[in-house]
Amino acid sequence: MPRKARIDAPGALHHVIVRGIERKAIFRGEEDRADFLQRWGQIVAETSTPCFAWALMSSHVHLLVRTGTASLPTLMRRLLTGYAQAFNRRHRRHGQLFQNRYKSILCQEDAYLLELTRYIHLNPLRGGIVADITALDSYPYTGHAALMGQLQVDWQDTDKILGLFGTKRMQAQRNYRVFVEKGIGEGRKPELVGGGLIRSLGGWKQAKIKVKGGERFKGDERILGDSDFVTNVLASSKERLERRCRMTAKGLDVKTLAQHVAGLFGVEPEQIFVPVRYPKVVQARSLLCFWAVRELGLSATDLASQMGLTQPAVSFSVKRGEKIAKEKKLDLEKILTG
Repeated sequence: MPRKARIDAPGALHHVIVRGIERKAIFRGEEDRADFLQRWGQIVAETSTPCFAWALMSSHVHLLVRTGTASLPTLMRRLLTGYAQAFNRRHRRHGQLFQNRYKSILCQEDAYLLELTRYIHLNPLRGGIVADITALDSYPYTGHAALMGQLQVDWQDTDKILGLFGTKRMQAQRNYRVFVEKGIGEGRKPELVGGGLIRSLGGWKQAKIKVKGGERFKGDERILGDSDFVTNVLASSKERLERRCRMTAKGLDVKTLAQHVAGLFGVEPEQIFVPVRYPKVVQARSLLCFWAVRELGLSATDLASQMGLTQPAVSFSVKRGEKIAKEKKLDLEKILTG
């Protein structure tokens, strides 16, 4: 059976799991872990991607992120390709390092943000890497230590998580730690790494009870959330795909998009591809980047090569272009059909 396409959307919360090929080690020492974290930190900082939780195990990695201007595939492509190449050079090896496809589960944030943060940060304890929660508090390869104030991680969004436990940082840290400690006895909780409503309901047994009671639920293995959330995500994903298909059918690409954008700002299309700082050109370039990424589905990396920009510059332009589109109430499809 063919794999289903990934589901992503700006502002979506994802639990990402990356495994080594044949479950082999992807970290052989501190240098590898430091390299991975440096790369990931740079990527999330450059793309303004909130990362709430993370854990490095010997053969796999957990990440909890909310995507923004850069799509999840763009983030992961940059991270995994760069790290794998560096790892192979360091250890004089060849071939694949990771499984062909990382796992990503789009999650209902209100229901699962804290549960997933706890689950991810308890991985080293469940895996026997640390002996107890006191050791976990200062373990440097999970975001728990950053939340406890024992590790400085500038790119981790600790304020969001701690803010859910109190307004004063020290009290919030104590409350967060109590929450994490309560999760130690709850086991591995496979429902948090598989996605789908069946898992959200507490497993097949509970789901069957609901079905026998006459209720019907919508589920999808790529999504972790209740029935309404799953239905809405799938509907939104279908709408974005259909809209993108309509754009493609119209023959829209970066060059034709530049012509439409240039007309809106009274500049020449060629100017958009020249690194000048004239306000109208900057606005036009930003809007083009936003629509190219969001409407045409181009990755920031691919667009950067076409625009003669760096990938971080494209990500920044996408963010600025989104603001311009909202302020000016610009809708690409209406412009094309108007």
